[in-house]
Amino acid sequence: MLNRYPLWKYLMVVMAILVAALYALPNLYGEDPAIQITGARGASVDMATMDTITNALDKENLSHKSVSLENGSILVRFNDTDTQIGARDVISEALGPDAIVALNLAASTPSWLESIGAAPMKLGLDLRGGVHFLMEVDMDSAMNKLISQQEEAFRSELREEKIRYRAIHAGKDSVEVTLRNAEQLAQAESTLKSKHPDMLFTDSDSNGRFVLSATFTEARLTEIRNYAVEQNITILRNRVNELGVAEPLVQRQGASRIVVELPGVQDTARAKEILGATATLEFREVDMQADLSAAANGRVPAGSEVKFDRDGRPAVLKKRVILGGSSITDASSSADEYGRPQVNISLDSEGGSKMAAFSRQNIGKLMATVFAEYKDSGKRTPEGKVILDKHEEVINQATIQSALGRSFRITGIDSAAEAHNLALLLRAGALIAPISIVEERTIGPSMGQQNIDMGVQACLWGLVAVMLFTLVYYRKFGFIANMALIANLVLIIGIMSMIPGATMTLPGIAGIVLTVGMAVDANVLIFERIREELREGRSPQQAIHQGYANAFSTIADANITTLLTAIILFAVGTGAIKGFAVTLSIGILTSMFTAIIGTRCVVNLLYGGKRVTKLSI
Repeated sequence: MLNRYPLWKYLMVVMAILVAALYALPNLYGEDPAIQITGARGASVDMATMDTITNALDKENLSHKSVSLENGSILVRFNDTDTQIGARDVISEALGPDAIVALNLAASTPSWLESIGAAPMKLGLDLRGGVHFLMEVDMDSAMNKLISQQEEAFRSELREEKIRYRAIHAGKDSVEVTLRNAEQLAQAESTLKSKHPDMLFTDSDSNGRFVLSATFTEARLTEIRNYAVEQNITILRNRVNELGVAEPLVQRQGASRIVVELPGVQDTARAKEILGATATLEFREVDMQADLSAAANGRVPAGSEVKFDRDGRPAVLKKRVILGGSSITDASSSADEYGRPQVNISLDSEGGSKMAAFSRQNIGKLMATVFAEYKDSGKRTPEGKVILDKHEEVINQATIQSALGRSFRITGIDSAAEAHNLALLLRAGALIAPISIVEERTIGPSMGQQNIDMGVQACLWGLVAVMLFTLVYYRKFGFIANMALIANLVLIIGIMSMIPGATMTLPGIAGIVLTVGMAVDANVLIFERIREELREGRSPQQAIHQGYANAFSTIADANITTLLTAIILFAVGTGAIKGFAVTLSIGILTSMFTAIIGTRCVVNLLYGGKRVTKLSI
């Protein structure tokens, strides 16, 4: 019989809309002004910290909705932004420098919705507000670090082959080896060429000087630059995640720049402090033969240098770096059998080999962990680049008790909080090269709310205009199309809320507005085909059947081509373009579902299997 659906199809459509409506529901509850508290440089926050916060707020008569400890950070919710801003200073004063206190926004979804995994759509920076940083990777530092490593590698390799040399000097982009005679020059060139195929070697023997110069190939230089940026992106993302910032965006822009966006964070100074954890870590051998008092007066043995811990105590360390933080794959803090804090380290295969070779030969000696942080000096080069000040600090000195492999532990740490801090830094990774903030921008929550209001108004006015047109022009069938439009919006919002990585942006709202127009277009095609069938003398039941059947191929062709365009935009676009492509793609699929299957269900329910002499279309 024409125009009859089995029961399961009706149930499928109803279930799809109900599930989408359920997961779209959290978007109606909005967000609470909140303050997020995390430990500075890895220090932990706990129930005692919560009590301190609560007492400080009560003392100043600042009311709050709730205080909760979630994922290693404390979230305090407020009723309004004025109280939130006032409470920020109170909490900062109560906790001191051991905590990072940042203004934030927190979803106010009821617990019964959270229990089924329902959450509001993740809003981008343009809708939620937050902070935006444009950061630049210091490629010169990356190259200097690499050249220094090559200098040390050349020394080791020539010593292993028993090739005597006069000096090895690292330049800006090359390493020069000065040898004693032509025979040693040939031997050194043969040895180093075989071990370093990615370098170009040139030799000279003018005026009795036998010099071998090594530079990197252009392909290797490009690889180094790309690696420095990509590795820094990964590590920045890890550090922001470790510090508990919700839904951050960290992505590459151009050859040497990185964009970092922290939605919901309204405090630029605190956001900078969060990103201030971007530092390097090094394991260095302690020069146990050096005289500390002489070193403090500037008399340092060749190949060593003086570094200080946070209390100002000097330590004489070998310049050679045993291992960098980039070789660490995991780190965790714990206590040993005597209850003393320690950090458990896991290395990658290359790092494990280096550590095993060094520790096997240096049992009983001290190894130091050096934390190096780069900060904006406030000065710039003539080219406009930020000049960074490097601050180095010896975190700890530990005795190597046995040969170490891919897993070992660091002891001699003062406290459990310090062990947690060190594990955080090691686990999040060390930057390949320092970075500087070249641009910062804060988008307030009021601006974000204004964008949302304007986007919602555009969507509503577009929806009203389309619905009025279809209702007047297609009458009863127009009312069915309007129901499909509303269901389509519910489906889009529900799906966007369910997809973990999807973020709604202002261009995304534009995609929804466009989808509203495209959704009714499918129904217009169907209804016009039904009218044509009626003019040709078909019965109402036949006209409905033929109208949907004949219009399907046209609708499918039009939507598939648009969907392919959206997929291409998502693949090659960035940021705002991706947001537009995501909502457009989802909207195309949901509009086809509601326009073809959804409206057909309603039409079949109203007209299917009945004697109909006239259609209201």
